[in-house]
Amino acid sequence: MKNQLEALVAQMHESGILYSEAVREFKKRFIMNVLDRNHGNQSKAARELGMHRNTLSRTISELNLDLGELRNSARRPPRSARPEPELLEKKAVR
Repeated sequence: MKNQLEALVAQMHESGILYSEAVREFKKRFIMNVLDRNHGNQSKAARELGMHRNTLSRTISELNLDLGELRNSARRPPRSARPEPELLEKKAVR
């Protein structure tokens, strides 16, 4: 992994990407990855990142991250879209 990171850093430097841009992009990807693994749950993600939830929330705002897609995928479907429990039990008995 260290070699991959060094190659990426060299590639970014050769492409003329500024340090501040590289750090910002790294933060975005790192935070979004952890949030995705936690289905958009900021409290759990903050714990994994070793930061306070408020700090994570502020960082998300500063980086203009869109959590809408993460949140929508983590939500359960409405009751009207869920199968009824009796149907699930009948299927399990068969």
